[in-house]
Amino acid sequence: MEHFVRVIMDKQENAQPLDESIFAEQNIYETGQETTVYEMALPRLLDEDEADEYAQRLADFMFEQGYEDFDIEISTDDDLAEDEITYEDDLVDEAEYQGRKVKLGKPMQGDVKKFKVYVKNPKGNVVKVNFGDKNSKIKKSNPARRRSFRARHNCDNPGPRHKARYWSCRKW
Repeated sequence: MEHFVRVIMDKQENAQPLDESIFAEQNIYETGQETTVYEMALPRLLDEDEADEYAQRLADFMFEQGYEDFDIEISTDDDLAEDEITYEDDLVDEAEYQGRKVKLGKPMQGDVKKFKVYVKNPKGNVVKVNFGDKNSKIKKSNPARRRSFRARHNCDNPGPRHKARYWSCRKW
């Protein structure tokens, strides 16, 4: 799914699809972290302003439906622009880490922490960067929380790619 919106909430027993007149095609699945995820494809990529507006309308709809605690993730052109940047350390898409092939610069579900990503450090070694708290839920769609997080972690100057703060700021 290239362009998407995800609604993530605590595990819903017998999760029902959201209103199909609004969300025509949706995937519902549960994660290992006791959450239910509603994932819907978007017909096109949204810019940051469009994504914020869409998230606000979706949040209003979810509140009307009786849901109180959920997160909304929307793919934006900012995400795409960051992914398309070529770094001279990561010209190769794959590398070897502890004897196995891994993709460089692609955050994924973590094992020790919430997320992990493999990157090359300044010495040229492939390292695994773990980041994010498995037990906390981020409310990226809440502008006040997003501003606080980014200010608290100095995301205007996130530091090097081989550090957790860089990747946490990028997610937010």
